[in-house]
Amino acid sequence: MSKLKLDLHEIFNNSKEIDTSLKDILNQAHSKHIDEIELIPGKGSGQLKKRVIRFLNDKEIKKMYTRYKVDPINFGRIFVYLKHIK
Repeated sequence: MSKLKLDLHEIFNNSKEIDTSLKDILNQAHSKHIDEIELIPGKGSGQLKKRVIRFLNDKEIKKMYTRYKVDPINFGRIFVYLKHIK
């Protein structure tokens, strides 16, 4: 199973760049038929993770994946499982 990874630590304080990066990695994964994306908002105060989850819960974005889960061992990681339309 192939996977993409996006570390959001470097852009944590740039709202526009966060949204752009998340959209880009979702589009890239779809175009390459990648099954899983690992998003790393980090642990910190949890604000960035909440922002990523709000982004994932957007009606239009939800159409692009089947589910997401927060890593039960490392709470600073979110895995997104994509659906591919054939």
